[in-house]
Amino acid sequence: MVLKYFALLVWLYWSVSACAAPLPKSRADNTATAGNGPLETFRQGCKAELYTYCKDVTPGDDRLLACIYAHGDKISARCEYALYDSAAQLERAVAALAYTVNECDDDIEKYCPSVEVGEGRLLACLEQHDEKVSGRCRVALNDVQLKK
Repeated sequence: MVLKYFALLVWLYWSVSACAAPLPKSRADNTATAGNGPLETFRQGCKAELYTYCKDVTPGDDRLLACIYAHGDKISARCEYALYDSAAQLERAVAALAYTVNECDDDIEKYCPSVEVGEGRLLACLEQHDEKVSGRCRVALNDVQLKK
């Protein structure tokens, strides 16, 4: 179950992140993998399983996750925790992106209509127009720690 949930969140994050900037950093992340992103949390927590069961798998297109899923009955508690932790990080990132896009939608349409989505270009555009951006967009960017 946790693997299916994690896979769904990975797909959702990568789908949504094409529209946004990098993952926001958590202000109070008390997990054992604090400071790592979801992918690094997964790789560190499931290191033994990835080496044991998936060493011949070419990374990309969720192949490593599929490999872990195929060996789900053999994963350690540490790996399972890493999957839960990664899923929680992704869930927070998706919520932060959705909140920011909702609050900045009008500003994006007004100041950045021709900016190509992805790789932080929309964020850079909003920062370029910082003096003109609405208060609610500015607050959202600060809330999710995307504002420099």
